[in-house]
Amino acid sequence: MNRNWKKEVLFISPYQNNKIMTKKLDCILLIDDDNEDNHFHKIVLDEMNIADHIEVATSGIDALHFLTNKAFPPPDLIFLDINMPKMNGWEFLEAYAKLTEVKRPKIIIIMLTTSTHPNEEEKSAQFPEITGFNSKPLSEEMLNGILRKYYPDLVAKPNP
Repeated sequence: MNRNWKKEVLFISPYQNNKIMTKKLDCILLIDDDNEDNHFHKIVLDEMNIADHIEVATSGIDALHFLTNKAFPPPDLIFLDINMPKMNGWEFLEAYAKLTEVKRPKIIIIMLTTSTHPNEEEKSAQFPEITGFNSKPLSEEMLNGILRKYYPDLVAKPNP
């Protein structure tokens, strides 16, 4: 087997469409109690290669702990689920709003949920911390839209 061919295949991603990222986000935080969703979303994020770190918190409590105690850089982007045990997405947002500015720098928070309740999106508009509301699963198209809107200097450029 040609080893060079194998190496080339490892770097080809259907999500990158022969594009390269000129810059990356430092950190993306997934806040979701569903391990399968987290696994899938990490695959999408890894294949798009847009962040140096992808962290997972399985509850709002774990996310607050990460934001207040971690040595990693604060996340640039958070994907937040609504329905979680211990502390749901709404409760997380209430606690997050009470953090000092140092602990909650300008972070883009996108609600990413399977909830089909029509009032959920309306409720999210009441939280100034929420910058977007999307339905699961995370996709390349959704992520590219978020990048274009909030991080235009990070949008993938065509590979020459």
